Amino acid sequence: MPVWLREHSWRQTLTAVYLSLPLRGARATPANIFCGEQYLKVSIPPFLFEAVLYAPIDDTNSAAKIGNGNIFFTLYKKEPAMWDSLTLANADKEKLQYLRENAVLKAHEKAKEETEAKKITKQEHKKYALEATMKVEEAERKRIEDLKERERQKVAKELELWKNQGKDGDKYKSIQKKGELHHEIEQLKDGKREKMNKTRIPNEGTSKTRLKSTKGRVSCSIFSQNLREEQLPAPRAAATIKVNFTPRVFPTALRESRVAEEEEWLHKQAEARRIINSDLSELEDLKEEEKNPDWLKDKGNKMFAMGNYLGAVNAYNLAVRLNNKLPLLFLNRAACHLKLRNLHKAIEDSSKALELLTPPVPDNESARVKAHVRRGTAFCQLELYTEGLQDYEAALKIDPKNKNIEKDAEKIRHLIQGTMQSS
Repeated sequence: MPVWLREHSWRQTLTAVYLSLPLRGARATPANIFCGEQYLKVSIPPFLFEAVLYAPIDDTNSAAKIGNGNIFFTLYKKEPAMWDSLTLANADKEKLQYLRENAVLKAHEKAKEETEAKKITKQEHKKYALEATMKVEEAERKRIEDLKERERQKVAKELELWKNQGKDGDKYKSIQKKGELHHEIEQLKDGKREKMNKTRIPNEGTSKTRLKSTKGRVSCSIFSQNLREEQLPAPRAAATIKVNFTPRVFPTALRESRVAEEEEWLHKQAEARRIINSDLSELEDLKEEEKNPDWLKDKGNKMFAMGNYLGAVNAYNLAVRLNNKLPLLFLNRAACHLKLRNLHKAIEDSSKALELLTPPVPDNESARVKAHVRRGTAFCQLELYTEGLQDYEAALKIDPKNKNIEKDAEKIRHLIQGTMQSS
């Protein structure tokens, strides 16, 4: 036989009912609680609490908090009104049985719809991951094809250059052959002149003419050889002349710049890069785009959307090490830590984001609201309701029209009041 829990306390406003149920030392979990539109049940063997509510409630937004030996219910009414009592009075057994069965049936239908929605969402995430993978592979394939095309063009240019050099060599050989032929013709002409001189000059001066002709022939051959060397110089070796200019980092001309200040600035930049790269040995294996904090942030966002929170945290960690001045990196990493129940780290990242989101301007209002809400959520999950309420109230000051934040802040106030009453 179950032991009925009759002791409870409740109070109400026009829009909500606040119910406190003592557990008498029993240990409750969310699985022990069932809540429908007009039916509430808590089953912790051997204890049982059952209530057919006076009017329907919004079971989707209603909540239950277990702590300090009590269960605190916050039940939001569907229609603003004051109830005469917590439960429905003067109801026969048939009506109560109908309300129970109707509540269980609606709960089954709701669970089925949520399961279908999760299935559809999972399929969409798989489809998105497949499309992203295909895009990456297509980009890599295009990059390889472009590289092959560039190498093909380079080889074609080298082959064309080699052909042109061969043509120049053939031209040089033809010129050389023409020079040799001209030299032979000159020698034949000299021989004919010598024979003609022998026939004309008497025998008396034979020795002298022979000596003169010999001298003339020697001088002629030497002259022709020198002429050949002058006409046909050695071919020049092919080479490429590179013209280098003084590198300039700054757009101004060297005569208009401040050399000392520029050198100091460049030295500081190089030192900062050296310090960063010395701490990031894993950057050596990364591509150039993977060293971009914005690219890593987008990658972490995609992993978060797919439910891969640990992968998203790793992407944000590397991005933070590359640039620790981007508040969105800490803000997104805080959301991942909330999903992973790393509550203290979520508080640290939210606080760091708020430090970087200064001064407060209209452009960063949305980011500041998220930072306060995420830090307040982490405080509340650590049961530090006072600190959490401060963050929610700070978010309301920035965005007073946000009904969801106002509703959550109201829940925290009631939890604080319930905790104070129980203590």
